[in-house]
Amino acid sequence: MRRFRSRVRPRLASAPTPYLRLLTATQFAFNIGFYAVLPYLATHLGSGLGMVGWLVGLVLGLRTFSQQGLFVVGGALTDRYGPRPVVLAGCALRIAGFGWLAFAGSTATVIGAVLLIGFAAALFSPAVESEAAREAVRHERDTGAPRAHVLALFSAAGQAGAFLGPLLGSLLLLLGGGFRAACLAGALVFVTVLTGHARLMPHTTPVREPAQEPTPPPAQEQPPAQEQPPAQQSAPHVVTRTAQPARSSWRAVFANRPFLLLCLAYSTYLVAYNQLYLSLPVEVERATGSQAALGWLFALSSLLVVVAQMPVTRCSARRIAPRTALVTGLAVVAAGFAAVPLTPAGPGGLLPGAALVVLLTLGQMLLVPAARGLVPDLVEDRHLGLATGALSSVSGVAVLVGSAATGALLEASAPVRWAALAAVPLAGALLAFTLPAGRGGKEQGARAVTG
Repeated sequence: MRRFRSRVRPRLASAPTPYLRLLTATQFAFNIGFYAVLPYLATHLGSGLGMVGWLVGLVLGLRTFSQQGLFVVGGALTDRYGPRPVVLAGCALRIAGFGWLAFAGSTATVIGAVLLIGFAAALFSPAVESEAAREAVRHERDTGAPRAHVLALFSAAGQAGAFLGPLLGSLLLLLGGGFRAACLAGALVFVTVLTGHARLMPHTTPVREPAQEPTPPPAQEQPPAQEQPPAQQSAPHVVTRTAQPARSSWRAVFANRPFLLLCLAYSTYLVAYNQLYLSLPVEVERATGSQAALGWLFALSSLLVVVAQMPVTRCSARRIAPRTALVTGLAVVAAGFAAVPLTPAGPGGLLPGAALVVLLTLGQMLLVPAARGLVPDLVEDRHLGLATGALSSVSGVAVLVGSAATGALLEASAPVRWAALAAVPLAGALLAFTLPAGRGGKEQGARAVTG
């Protein structure tokens, strides 16, 4: 009987905690609400409101900037006040933004609405992502289950939402509700998320750390300090955090060389991923004469993540270190670009584009959980929110600069264009080689690496 229990206990212990399930469900719901609206925004602006092409592009660019570019603000606020108020404020702003966009009829009101929608995500996304990373580390420490499992499930839930969201928007459009109905449906999703998190998300009590004691005192010197970790474990709805002066927090993160190298390596992936919106449509139109098949390739990418993310992570998390997974993922992404001019056109001329999508998505499934799992190893826990936001903001700036550079490649010959694009994630893989290995399946007993 004891032998039977010893085999079963680890499996039960490795099950996600209620808080981890809440965070995963949050990511799923966020993307359903967001992608019920986003795919139809450009058409609404052009056909519905009569905006010219450059203005449509400007509005979409402002939305991206107000989101990715300001992630660092949401991360800093999370470290300062805890995730709960930041997530609730972000949900409230997203509801207001979608409601405003549903009735916006002028350029100024549309821009105001999309800026509000983007800034809402800049608040709640870093808060939820940093909490997922923090809880994944705690879950790994308590159960021995690799943190990449949790982060992979988190990523797969987001992709499932990104797959179902457009279907919800399409259904509303088919039923005659139009773009306004899609916006209101997205707002309703966030009303549900806001209500659930107001009830279920842990409360936080930021505490100022004494200036004379930058590190916690030994347990034997101050017995009250021993009470805090058990309180966090036994009562997950009361979490105590340490609030830091903003200047010292920013200095600690942005002077952290290994973390900045991770940001640069991760940025090459996002520059490459952005080619799904820039180079892939050009390739599909060149091969088929239209972009009608583009939606099927995007659906293929989402379905691959939903179906294969957890098996891929199970195979990698216990066998290779996070740095190895990051390097391998970037190399696979590079192979996707190199495969485009080498793959025969095949039926419908879509095989080169499909090869790019499949390899880029496989690389993504390897590297994204690994990169997020490395962040807690490279920065201190009290800076995790700021670091999570900085990872996205630095990458967002890189995408903004890289998009202009890679856009110029559209005029180049195919071999030159795809070789140059392959060189970007390959350079990221070389940068990733310089990072600490991180805590992988073979290093469960190792100490966390600090930057």
